[in-house]
Amino acid sequence: MALDVGRARIGVALSDPGRSLAHPHGVIQRKNRDQVVREVGRLAAEHQVGLLVLGLPLAGEGRTGDAARAVLALGRRLERALGLAVEYVDEFETTVEAEQALLAADVSRARRRQVVDMLAASLILRRYLEGQREEPR
Repeated sequence: MALDVGRARIGVALSDPGRSLAHPHGVIQRKNRDQVVREVGRLAAEHQVGLLVLGLPLAGEGRTGDAARAVLALGRRLERALGLAVEYVDEFETTVEAEQALLAADVSRARRRQVVDMLAASLILRRYLEGQREEPR
């Protein structure tokens, strides 16, 4: 399961059991940290998730800014609370890619706002899955 962590919303994507495809799943509206942990835990249990992949918003030249530190802190919290492994993928331009794909598909502005986060999460998950296929076994 991949998460595109934003201030107000968290996009969620899931992979198939064979870990070959990434599918947009939904959005978690952020209220507080405990609510986010509960919701991610519920989804992880419901979909038998064994790994969380979080998009890491690195600043220029791969530097860790405030947004990346917040994602790393959330990742540590999820790892402790849920007992799931957490990995990170540079999310560079995933939201931009998602927006461009939705614009190309002529999706309305209101609908784009509803789905861009989960589409960005699916791009993060796809990057992770592709990286796994590229690594020698």
